[in-house]
Amino acid sequence: MTLERLKKAERVIGIKQVTKAINKNQALCVFIGTDADGRVIDPIRSLCNEKTIPVEAAYTMGELGRACSIEVGAAAVAILR
Repeated sequence: MTLERLKKAERVIGIKQVTKAINKNQALCVFIGTDADGRVIDPIRSLCNEKTIPVEAAYTMGELGRACSIEVGAAAVAILR
């Protein structure tokens, strides 16, 4: 998946919201910032592996934040079904 798709898709931003979307089987794909703290994103990676949700980790938190039109970085973003 690309940042262009992320810009146009229905999505949730942030660790808590992404975790909720994964648990409710609403997440289609999860983007994780390459510079995000491992302690924060490792539980999301594990959850995605359990639920077989693809994880994209090719962008920084700043790039993810800009793609979501927010002024701060985003450690995690999920595209919703």
